[in-house]
Amino acid sequence: MSRIWNFSAGPAALPLPVLERAQRELLDWNSSGASVMEQSHRGKRFIAMTEQIEADLRELMGIPSDYAVLFLQGGATQHFAQIPMNLAGEGESADYIITGHWSEKAASEAAPYVRVNVAATSKADNYLRMPSHDTWHLDPKAAYVHIATNETIHGVEFEDVPRVGDVPLVADMSSNILSWPVDVSRYGLIYAGAQKNIGPSGLVLMIVRRDLLERQARPMAKIFRYAEHAANSSMLNTPNTWGWYLAGLTFQWLKENGGLQAMAERNRLKAALLYTAIDGSGGFYSNPVDPAVRSRMNVPFTLHDSALDSLFLQESEAAGLMALKGHKALGGMRASLYNAVPVEAVQTLVVFMHDFAARHG
Repeated sequence: MSRIWNFSAGPAALPLPVLERAQRELLDWNSSGASVMEQSHRGKRFIAMTEQIEADLRELMGIPSDYAVLFLQGGATQHFAQIPMNLAGEGESADYIITGHWSEKAASEAAPYVRVNVAATSKADNYLRMPSHDTWHLDPKAAYVHIATNETIHGVEFEDVPRVGDVPLVADMSSNILSWPVDVSRYGLIYAGAQKNIGPSGLVLMIVRRDLLERQARPMAKIFRYAEHAANSSMLNTPNTWGWYLAGLTFQWLKENGGLQAMAERNRLKAALLYTAIDGSGGFYSNPVDPAVRSRMNVPFTLHDSALDSLFLQESEAAGLMALKGHKALGGMRASLYNAVPVEAVQTLVVFMHDFAARHG
């Protein structure tokens, strides 16, 4: 068996050492004689593991003590609706900054539960740049301001934390969490689907300021209320034990490999390698995103002749380069460069791209 280079946008590549350790421990986790998936989530072994996982994450991200860490389910999409249910009362409004498909969807899914104010959008620019901050129309009485820090499909990323005054900033970080250091204290709530930089799909990580958990936004079942999940250590119902365990292994891998600062340096290098290859191809490849906001995680690009797309994908797959087909909304190609994608993978992709252009340019 040979491993390929995986550029999938999600579910995405996992660190090889994490997979190898999970393989070793699959039948006998922690000398228990059973897999982690067969353990009671109420058992001492499992609870001790989750406590260590939270401690590792707090260390990696510098999470202040006045923030709760939750390991939830439902994918980020469920929380597009659940966030306004928890943070906004009846008749309140929330500001949404629309910078691509996922922030647009977040606003749409929130609409039944909060008055959505599109405070800024770059839709007219085809989401190729960020809306200038001086064009934002923020409401100082909004329940919160929502952003997606990185748009997986359109390949744009916030370089800095937006200034939103005293209103809590809510951030969907699904596709760039743990890719570089973050000042958690600048946010009211951070959430992320796991399947890009955290672990396998089926888990959602949430970091939320504790005072926001005290908001009694509206009547709802306990299962939807974040405060209930926090009070029950993310075990209000049976959690995704496998996903939680693999997230923990990923956090350990990050610590062993220099933490988020080291990841940031490696991710900048990978992105620079690929963007340089695209920009230096003499027009054979192109990425139209404003260079100031190009994503380090997701790089969409097109070939000068779309008739070559199928051949590019066929030959790249034969070369061991997986999942380069672009999202259906944009077409073309997309390479996702998450933490688990090594520099060698990007170097191999760049060599292939040079060779393909030389043969078909």
